Amino acid sequence: MATRPGTVPPIDHGNYERLIARARTVEAMPTAIAHPCDAASLHGALDAAKAGFIVPILVGPRARIEAVAQAEGLDLAGIAVVDTPHSVASAAKAVELVREGGAALLMKGSLHSDELLAAITARDTGLRTGRRISHVFVMDVPSYAEPLFITDAAVNIFPDLDAKRDIVQNAIDLHVGLGLGRPRVAILSAVETVTTSIPSTIEAAALCKMADRGQITGGDLDGPLALDNAISPEAARIKGIVSPVAGRAQILVAPDLEAGNMLAKNLTFMAGADAAGVVLGARVPVILTSRADTLKTRLASCAVAVLYAQARLRQPGLGG
Repeated sequence: MATRPGTVPPIDHGNYERLIARARTVEAMPTAIAHPCDAASLHGALDAAKAGFIVPILVGPRARIEAVAQAEGLDLAGIAVVDTPHSVASAAKAVELVREGGAALLMKGSLHSDELLAAITARDTGLRTGRRISHVFVMDVPSYAEPLFITDAAVNIFPDLDAKRDIVQNAIDLHVGLGLGRPRVAILSAVETVTTSIPSTIEAAALCKMADRGQITGGDLDGPLALDNAISPEAARIKGIVSPVAGRAQILVAPDLEAGNMLAKNLTFMAGADAAGVVLGARVPVILTSRADTLKTRLASCAVAVLYAQARLRQPGLGG
């Protein structure tokens, strides 16, 4: 795997390889790819198909898709293409395929995330459930032995307490659904004490009490925790914080999108981490990839979505 400019050489813990290997053992899932009209998104879809994760259904302007395939030397023989006039129509048609049972997963192509999310959340024609939709980065961080989940860094800008409850539950369900066990969940803030001057500390404490009362299930929560206390056993020890989560967190819940996005990108570009992305809370998992993703990261995003979708078929309670 190539190292990104400005990053440290990565240490490969094999976290993604294990996810990818497990995904190869399950049946490929029909997947609607919304508007794969550039090289990165079309390669991503076909790479996932070649790996045996998905059966792609390319939804977008046929002429543009075929032009990209020709320019990149990609073979579309046997690949379904659903012709649409533009990106908004591509998003709507991809969502429609899922609603009608023609696809079991949804994957973002070269359209804007907002366009796809608008189609997903449309009141009458979307893929809403009782849960708030949220995003999770499943990160492979060189200096951290376990996969590190970061949420929400892409969808909910300033979530309130009710939204944060769903954000936390979505991430827990994903962790459990991937077979990674009961997660240790750190609710992040700038400090580890509850103070009225920092509202996120109050919400963190409320989320922990919600877990005590069964309003959040399946994980062990602690918060507020500053980032160092969440991931460093030594920092937690120095501060005198004793809990199953402190210093050993597996899920980091950011106070808002800005903090989560900066944390994820900091780990990616300054610590050599890889970040697989998936959107949860809809009827099906949604695979989000970036043009900057490596092949391994694109495959890991698909593997996460496929494994979680399979887990939801076995355990219908996952995901709401």
